[in-house]
Amino acid sequence: MVQKHDVGFANGLTNYGDRDFSLYLRRSFAQSMGYSREMLEKPVVGIAYTGSGFNNCHRHFPELLEAVKRGVLASGALPVAFPTISLGEVFLSPTSLKFRNLMAMDTEEMIRAQPMDAVVLMGGCDKTVPAQLMGAVSAARPAIMLIGGPMMTGRHRGERLGACTDCRRFWARYRAGDVSADEISTVEGRLATTSGTCAVMGTASTMACIAEALGMILPGTAAIPAVHADRLRAAEATGAAAVRLIGSTTLTPEKIVNAKSVENALRVLLALGGSTNAVIHLTAIAGRAGVRVSLERLNELSATTPVLVNLKPVGNGYMEDFHASGGMGRLLRELKDLLHLDCMTITGETLGERLAAEHDDHVDRTVIAARSEPLEPQGGLVALFGNLAPQGAILKRSAADVRLFEHEGRAVVFSSLADLAARIDDPALDVTADDILVLQNAGPHAPEAMPEAGYLPIPKKLAAKGVKDMIRVSDARMSGTAFGTIVLHVTPDTASGGPLALVRTGDRIRLSVGKGRIDLLVDEDELKRRAAAIPPAEAPPARGYSALYAREILGADEGCDFRFLVAPQP
Repeated sequence: MVQKHDVGFANGLTNYGDRDFSLYLRRSFAQSMGYSREMLEKPVVGIAYTGSGFNNCHRHFPELLEAVKRGVLASGALPVAFPTISLGEVFLSPTSLKFRNLMAMDTEEMIRAQPMDAVVLMGGCDKTVPAQLMGAVSAARPAIMLIGGPMMTGRHRGERLGACTDCRRFWARYRAGDVSADEISTVEGRLATTSGTCAVMGTASTMACIAEALGMILPGTAAIPAVHADRLRAAEATGAAAVRLIGSTTLTPEKIVNAKSVENALRVLLALGGSTNAVIHLTAIAGRAGVRVSLERLNELSATTPVLVNLKPVGNGYMEDFHASGGMGRLLRELKDLLHLDCMTITGETLGERLAAEHDDHVDRTVIAARSEPLEPQGGLVALFGNLAPQGAILKRSAADVRLFEHEGRAVVFSSLADLAARIDDPALDVTADDILVLQNAGPHAPEAMPEAGYLPIPKKLAAKGVKDMIRVSDARMSGTAFGTIVLHVTPDTASGGPLALVRTGDRIRLSVGKGRIDLLVDEDELKRRAAAIPPAEAPPARGYSALYAREILGADEGCDFRFLVAPQP
């Protein structure tokens, strides 16, 4: 049990060489904020607050923060909010992934450095959730996560719309000439109409569900819409739960996140047909606990985990439908016999105890399918290997065209994002629907820092002819809201000297989803000649965070974390 002198503002005193003076000075400054002496005696729950004018997903966080504080106060502790870096997905350049590790460092160090007995992590938009979980696991202090929740859908001509799967669908129609400039402008204002994260099973929603599968948020709270009154009640309950964590040495993130809970999270990811980004993020979170995520093991799990959730971009529904159908509780009960039920959750219950206590049997089978009648018999993601991806690549097969799963085609190569932008819509581009588009220099070691550029657009001249999908290969990522037969995260990446750097236009590439392979059909001697002719890499940045990033970034197979932040494996 924590001793009285280690609680609240007396915890982690600034070192002036005189402990009593340190406490005297801290209380003096704390009283300048209007706290009574009675309040200063209470334990402190820190609230890692990520509201930002550059993060539309977190627009409702001021109200959510007040609900968290209410729960903390009612349970006898003092809530103290503190800001950290906030990552608004579409407002960051070159990409939010570059700054995920910076936010994780910020979160970890502020939890450690400031006087708090437990912490509530308020996150939502894509990279904020993994960043906070990474930091909390490394900090090893009592912590609980609060998810901001998804948007509600908008409407356009009688059709429901949700960012950002529908934004991509309408943009593809606009590029193909099926939608006018006036209509695309109208749609732009109807895609994201409330606060919250994307309304589909994109990266943010996938990571919310993974946080629940790991046991790091209150049960049943992953899918509550951002604007729903239950979201505020969840915030209040999360504040109260944080108070109950004070003094715990067993319900801390580095113990909740372990090999078994990570495997449960992988099962959930596969059953959701969730975001490919989640493989990178879950690998990074697990790495902070010393747990390795193996892509070979991902494939083993995928072979026995059916897709059960019918949400865009894989299916038809939205997150509000998932919530109304029982959300994660319903999904976990469908998967029950595949899960490690002895995993401890943040409430102090095992996963099995939690599921046994839930009695609401309502479910909309058009949204969450039964195990006996799955949407797809195998998981939504599959890892590929082969001479083009020796350390692996990822395909979201649940969002791809099965007709392209076994295919050999001619490579049409773009050497960079700038090259792609310059040539993809050139009427003179030599490309057919049977070709394979290849993007190089968009991986974690490239200056672009692995953006969501893997969703290469269909060349305009093919889109105008009605081509909806073709195989696309890159070392980049893809938004969780996107769809198509797209091979991502090719590792090693181009900039670190991977085989992707050796592909030339006209080469033949063979994709076999059945065999889990992607191969470049060029003989070894030719590949050696090409490798010898590659010019030396440009000098890395000399200063600042970019220099640290360039020096320490790991590949996609290791979660794109920083080398010096990963915990040693047992």
